[in-house]
Amino acid sequence: MNIVGVRFKSFGNTYFFINDNLELNINDYVVVDTENGEQYAKVTELDVKDTKKLDINKMKHVLRIATKEDVKQFENNIKKAKEALEYARKEASRLELDMRILDASYTLDRKQLTFNFTSDERIDFRELVKSLAASFKTRIELHQIGVRDKSKLVGGLGQCGRPLCCGQFLSGMETISINMAKNQGLALNPTKINGLCGRLLCCLAYEDEVYTCHRKELPKLGEKIKTPDGEGKVVNLDILNKKYSVEINGEVKQYEASCPKRDK
Repeated sequence: MNIVGVRFKSFGNTYFFINDNLELNINDYVVVDTENGEQYAKVTELDVKDTKKLDINKMKHVLRIATKEDVKQFENNIKKAKEALEYARKEASRLELDMRILDASYTLDRKQLTFNFTSDERIDFRELVKSLAASFKTRIELHQIGVRDKSKLVGGLGQCGRPLCCGQFLSGMETISINMAKNQGLALNPTKINGLCGRLLCCLAYEDEVYTCHRKELPKLGEKIKTPDGEGKVVNLDILNKKYSVEINGEVKQYEASCPKRDK
């Protein structure tokens, strides 16, 4: 069975479909069958071998390589979705709903129109759905998303001055923990370690594995160890360079990671 991975958005999650003998290449555009209707997607993986976590029995199929008509329909859907977004925002305001509708998207066959929104509370949007269904004559889905997903959709500039990673190249949202910041010796200041979304910076995960690996070769801060110059206390760690400083009789000396003898 030939399984391929596709993405519906440039930096969205990868979804898997069965390919029935179509000659596909990476970056080809295809039309796939989904529970919500036909979708336009980009091929990102071919002949997927690791299928242990995939439910093949529920997996749907790649229908065809996208035609010129499919591309034209997809581009037209983008324009129509923008019009639907403007209308939905006006309707939400008219109904006095405390929500911010961020984007709208059609399935390729226009069997479903989906809106993503954020809100600080639960919203009863049944009247809004009725209004939208009556206006656009298709199935309406409203999805409430979190602040990290909002940042991915809206975009912006991070503390580094570059566009947000989540909106540029991250295909999924990793689990980020405060221990990653501690592991890297960062000051636990929310203004320094939190991103625009108010959650921990995604980039904390980039070097965490390296820090963890290097720390295994270094003594702990404050630990008493024996060195070639005598016994002392570790007062500083340069984790990335695998160096540490030890205070010995009031004098601080620096050493490269080896296997320092620890006092038992």
